[in-house]
Amino acid sequence: MGTRTPILVEARPNARWSLDFLHDQFANGRRFRILNIVDDVTKECLGAIPETSISGRRVARELTTIVERRGKPAMIVSDHGTEFTCNAMLAWCKDAAIDWHFIAPGKPMQNGFIESFNGRMRDELLNETLFFDLDDARAKIANWVADYNLRRPHSSLKYLTPAAYAAHLTATDDRLRNPDQLRRSSVAPPAPLGVQNSETLTAAG
Repeated sequence: MGTRTPILVEARPNARWSLDFLHDQFANGRRFRILNIVDDVTKECLGAIPETSISGRRVARELTTIVERRGKPAMIVSDHGTEFTCNAMLAWCKDAAIDWHFIAPGKPMQNGFIESFNGRMRDELLNETLFFDLDDARAKIANWVADYNLRRPHSSLKYLTPAAYAAHLTATDDRLRNPDQLRRSSVAPPAPLGVQNSETLTAAG
């Protein structure tokens, strides 16, 4: 059933994902749900899947698709919803060898990253948009997610977009894993012939 110990998160993409559901309704009054999946470090929305009914098996399939595209997370955080605690999800988690942490009952702020994202989606999209059917909801939600990931800077991400911040972290991690590349990138460019600026002198020792 997971653990409730404090979670330390490394500053890299896929260190931790969060999952949660949002509820809304179509113009005809029929209700639907949205499964939101967020990378807690980069703030990227990895998935926003609207459907009239989403089972644990469907959650597992959506996670498998994202893992194939993006890579496996170190851990996933969610509440105790039946979609997350069913046998299908427990089996998927075991097969994928991913740590799954459940927040304490009645403590949604233990999953504050997805709660913040859900609130933003609610205020900016769901409360302001009329959805006529499932295809209409999928198109409008996909457009909003693309804007959120690719075109909207976040102050918590040094005013980068989530996608740009993820790319920055990945590039930094690559440089740290390849010291030769880091040294090459840190050497100052040569000065014009006959000129020795301070950067060139420092690089030359």
